[in-house]
Amino acid sequence: MPPIQIPGVAGVEHIGLTVPDIEAATRFFADVLGAETLYAIGPFESADDWMASHLAVHPRSRINKMRMLRVANGPALELFEFTAPDQSTAMPKNSDYGGWHLAFYVDDMDKALAALKTHAVSIQSGPVEMTEGPSAGLSWLYFKAPWGQQLELVSYPGGIAAYKALKHAVWRPKG
Repeated sequence: MPPIQIPGVAGVEHIGLTVPDIEAATRFFADVLGAETLYAIGPFESADDWMASHLAVHPRSRINKMRMLRVANGPALELFEFTAPDQSTAMPKNSDYGGWHLAFYVDDMDKALAALKTHAVSIQSGPVEMTEGPSAGLSWLYFKAPWGQQLELVSYPGGIAAYKALKHAVWRPKG
């Protein structure tokens, strides 16, 4: 018997990021990607095991501040600034378990790259143009937020080869 899927899943609502300095991260996302703050809460901590049982973090963890941001269309970004007795400050690599990155769709990669360069961020390489295989039509580049978070710009205005044969379109922001 196949596993039962969660009924009513409509898509990704938000993505949570823990950042070392929520004010600096908010400025970065606002200045570089046009993010808008939707709301903020905090501080929050608990004398019992609420943090451990609800968020799977050390029971003495403290959420200094949480801020929800909107970046154009798509899921919201939920930024957390935590302190915790067992907190690791090492940024995972994409190859590490739990490693990941955020990708932002842009309509024009050349214009986006030119604007990105004005913010003095670390650009790893690219843009890389995919010309064959299932990802043909995609261009992408990786860059880093000031705190080391991997970020990516992607663009495929003419579509991606693998997506063209799908019955249902893959979601992408409309410009």
